[in-house]
Amino acid sequence: MALNDALQIVSATDPGRVRAHNEDCVESRPELGVVVLADGMGGYNAGEVASGMATSLIAAGLSATWTSAALKNLDRSAATGLAHTRVEAQVSAANRAIFEAAQRDPHCAGMGTTLVVCLFYDNFVTVAHIGDSRLYRMRGDALEQITRDHSLLQEQIDAGLISKEDARQSHNKNLVTRALGIDPDVDAEIHTYDVLEGDIYLLCSDGLNDMIEDDELQMTLIALRSNLELTAQQLVQAANDAGGRDNISVMLIKVVQSFPVHLSLWARVKSWFR
Repeated sequence: MALNDALQIVSATDPGRVRAHNEDCVESRPELGVVVLADGMGGYNAGEVASGMATSLIAAGLSATWTSAALKNLDRSAATGLAHTRVEAQVSAANRAIFEAAQRDPHCAGMGTTLVVCLFYDNFVTVAHIGDSRLYRMRGDALEQITRDHSLLQEQIDAGLISKEDARQSHNKNLVTRALGIDPDVDAEIHTYDVLEGDIYLLCSDGLNDMIEDDELQMTLIALRSNLELTAQQLVQAANDAGGRDNISVMLIKVVQSFPVHLSLWARVKSWFR
């Protein structure tokens, strides 16, 4: 099953109503099942440099390393392990490149970016994230936040110092505890999840979820999921209608049909003895 046929991918990004520049960046490689979203920060308009480097370097790196030759005869278990390794390596390489660029150019000093990367293959998705950009999954009519923010606010919620309701009004929303490109090394959180036909995955920068409650995200996805382009446009519009205080980026991936990888009999036999 070709991923182009199994996955429908749409994206939308907008500067919002307050910011002069859009420092978000999105990129997808549908034939590889790769989607990347980044929300840049810091420097003299250098957030867009960091987010652009992150998305382009990771997408290109996976295109070069996540190949049919590398995946040949791998069973699902081995493929999930390789996905983790390949994603981790490309995130690390992008982090180093952004960090070094910030050291060379004074205009880029202190730049960094949040990140969400998804790699779809063989009815699973491997997800890496850093910072407070998010991945949600709509399964049936239930919306679930898959990633957990790397932020001071989330740490306060986890410690019981503030409720989720009070957190909506906090002035500490944008204080992330991890970001790509700030330090020479970064610890990306990486997990793998089973994918089901009909799932819809939503990647977004905090310009969306800071403006719109999760129940409104859910209702919009339920109402408009038959038209993914319209859904993305409506989510951006809703965030702008609520104030649009930050850049807004949305990526939607709908699993149109199952995409299992079928191994030859000989490959299956070999996998039993690994």
